[in-house]
Amino acid sequence: MGFFHSLHRERSARYDKMYPYLWVYAGLLLLAGLWMDSPGRILRGLYTIVTTEDALITDYVLVAGPGAALVNSAIVTAISICVLYFARDVLNGKTLVEVGLMSGFSLFGKNFVNIWPILLGTWLYARVKREPLGGYAGISLMATALAPIVSYIALDNGWGGPLEGLAVGVVIGFIMPALSSYTYRIQNGMNLYNVGFACGLVALVCVPLMASLGADPTTHYRWAKGYDLEFGVMLAMLCVLLILGGLLFAQKPVWAAWAGYRRLLQTSGRSPSDYLRMFGPAPVLINTGVNGLIGTACILLSGGDLNGPTVGGILTIMGFSAFGKHACNILPVMAGVALGSVVMDWSLTDSAVQLACLFCTTLAPVSGYFGWPYGVMAGFLHSSVVLYTGSPVAGMNLYNNGFSGGLIAIVLYPLITDIARRRKPVLQDEDYFDELEHDDPVVPPEPGE
Repeated sequence: MGFFHSLHRERSARYDKMYPYLWVYAGLLLLAGLWMDSPGRILRGLYTIVTTEDALITDYVLVAGPGAALVNSAIVTAISICVLYFARDVLNGKTLVEVGLMSGFSLFGKNFVNIWPILLGTWLYARVKREPLGGYAGISLMATALAPIVSYIALDNGWGGPLEGLAVGVVIGFIMPALSSYTYRIQNGMNLYNVGFACGLVALVCVPLMASLGADPTTHYRWAKGYDLEFGVMLAMLCVLLILGGLLFAQKPVWAAWAGYRRLLQTSGRSPSDYLRMFGPAPVLINTGVNGLIGTACILLSGGDLNGPTVGGILTIMGFSAFGKHACNILPVMAGVALGSVVMDWSLTDSAVQLACLFCTTLAPVSGYFGWPYGVMAGFLHSSVVLYTGSPVAGMNLYNNGFSGGLIAIVLYPLITDIARRRKPVLQDEDYFDELEHDDPVVPPEPGE
């Protein structure tokens, strides 16, 4: 056992130097929150966040103020870093995805209280399986997409209380590792938000059960306006800092960092695509900054609002810049959503559509693998499907776009491969677990593969 323990620590030490930078990121969120509001208002706002039903769309910026929303994000990010560290998780590109997701969705649905039952459930799963928690830490963090169910039941919205909320959260965390590994295969790597699809299936079971027991969960639309300047400046500064960090401070010549980024742009993004292991930190930092600027520009140029949900969406795109997303495969999908606004009965300025314009990038592998026309088609379909998939689950799945993306990927993949392109990659179990258990460098595939 001592040998395997030391081997695990040696293998996972490759990217352990990532921890200080993750803590710097959490610190920046905290400082931003303290800059935007007074400590007293932040404390009152944090209480409001914990005691508010969190179903989509519950913008913490609106219900508690921007300072409290950012401080909640900083606390949840710090909890996530601690979970990864104490679980001895193997750090790689997926780690940046997890941190980006947790910090982003902590602006509209996750808080430092409602995530704990789900984390506990996954810990129990690892104990029952007699396996290290490190292999499941990332899944436990992403499974907190269903944290609104915990809040809803615990706050006694027609049925339940704190104990029932705790129990349901533990059950969710316990079943998610097995379910997400199964749903990963059936989507063939074309939906990057795999756990969102798995969470959608769980929510489809939980919400009818709650309704049958007397609850009446409903979808909410709490949406803040008027913060474009503040959030725009902060996002722009963060993105520029990341790009400069990749070009100048990643221990690579500028030309080498840029050449790596250009090679990254030639990949399909099909999951699993761990860009950190494939290209190293410099191209990933550049990619993260560029994608963040694209997401910010998408919202501002379309007349949208920078608030908790949209900033959370941009941070999610930035996190997945280490695992599948880049400018060349996200822009066609975004264009598909924009095309939908021209011919369909909704506008790009609608709150749900603004989120769809950002989170539609879950289907970036469709564009990268099959070509940009298919990416446009995927985005076009997603823009309408996602507007209706949240209703059956009453907004209880924060990764609603991941659920919608999974449905589209399952439908489009066999049609495209059978009729148009006839390319049929098959995901194996090892593809799923490799991203959770390994950090060794991998050779990037040839362009287009």
